[in-house]
Amino acid sequence: MMQKKVILVIVIVFLLAVGIYFGVSKKEVPAFSLAQVTRGNVYQEVSETGQVKKGEEINIGSKTAARIEKIYVKVGEEVKIGDILAKLDTAQLQIQLRESSAALDLAKAKLNKLLAGASKEEIQVAQTAVDNAKTSLESARQNLKDINASAEDNLNAAYEDALNVLDDAYLKADNAFKTADVVQRAYFNMNDQEGIRVRDNEAKIEEALLKIKSYLDAAKSDSSQKNIDLGLSETKNSLDEILDSLRFIREICENQTYRSIVSSTDKTSLDNQKSYISTALTSVTNSQQTISLTKLTNEYDINTAKSEVSKAEGVLKTAQDELSQITAPPRKEDVDLYQAQVKQAEAQVQLLEKQIEEATLRSPVLGQITQIKKRVGEMTMPSLQDVLITLLPLAPFEIEVNIYEEDVVKMAIGNPVDISLVAFPEQILKGRVVEISPAENLIEGVVYYKVTIDFEEVPEGIKPGM
Repeated sequence: MMQKKVILVIVIVFLLAVGIYFGVSKKEVPAFSLAQVTRGNVYQEVSETGQVKKGEEINIGSKTAARIEKIYVKVGEEVKIGDILAKLDTAQLQIQLRESSAALDLAKAKLNKLLAGASKEEIQVAQTAVDNAKTSLESARQNLKDINASAEDNLNAAYEDALNVLDDAYLKADNAFKTADVVQRAYFNMNDQEGIRVRDNEAKIEEALLKIKSYLDAAKSDSSQKNIDLGLSETKNSLDEILDSLRFIREICENQTYRSIVSSTDKTSLDNQKSYISTALTSVTNSQQTISLTKLTNEYDINTAKSEVSKAEGVLKTAQDELSQITAPPRKEDVDLYQAQVKQAEAQVQLLEKQIEEATLRSPVLGQITQIKKRVGEMTMPSLQDVLITLLPLAPFEIEVNIYEEDVVKMAIGNPVDISLVAFPEQILKGRVVEISPAENLIEGVVYYKVTIDFEEVPEGIKPGM
């Protein structure tokens, strides 16, 4: 099978400093030649062999997870190389780019400042930063102290309110017992089944009332949070029991035997007591929730204040370190560090700029749109299965090349390609990278990535398999 050679040309622009040294004999005086620093282009080539194939549909997708902002093409529309197909939302990336650009400016400023050395004014500014940081730390600590005091006051107030709720619950429970006792004595003093059951439920109400009284007395005697919490919990249970017994007695009042005997006034009294007990139950539950919410709020506020103290301590430490640093002569290690920070910030800016650029999806070939698989507003993910647009190249042939993992990172969609075919030894054909598969391909244990190349002009007589 005939093969062809593909040369991928990647252009990298950088600052090239050239020093030319001419070696001479040991007896000769060394001679040096200096050249002016200039900015130029460096061309890096990746050479590999591949195979000509029939042109297939190209899937266009996103390299990052993003929302689709706009789609510019329709199915059946013909597009040229570089035509915009769709745009992804870059709002978050733009914010990150601004932040990274600011970080880059800051890194450069710090480097320049280090190299220039500190002036009296700068030292004074640094000293002021230390003083301000100390003030902020004192303020944060005072704020923490105030919040602790406020949290304690708020919680104490919640527990004081809870004591009042327990008092009110006891009064309502006592009234409920008295009402039940009046009804029992007036209508259910016989030893029939209904009378026995009413007396049993009246006894349950009295037992629950006594339990509420005992926990209320304990909470008043020792108003600890533990006693009040226990009082609320047990009072809630007792109120539930009282409400159940009131309902039972009220139901018996509608028994066929007693329906006409029990007065409507007493029935209404029982209904009212049920309502009062329900209200007391709600108050107890609300009190428990208020205490719980107050504790959570206090915990959050205190933790936030502690965090602010820690942050202020960190700011002070940083300010003190910076003051010490600018008053000392720059060390080589410091210069290297700041230069590395500048490079790191530059790399982050370049990365975000590239991501923003890649958010504009362009046609890699001259072709026709065959499918649009997503709509504006939908999310697209960096996956082989998550395709946004499919297009069919108008050129009948393409080339597939497996590129080694160390080389594929140097390549990008749109890179120019020089193509040599054995069948056309006198011609150097031109092409362009149109697709780089994100999925690895293991060949004899080595990781490769499939790269698809499109011809700019297809020579007559070309065949698949070349």
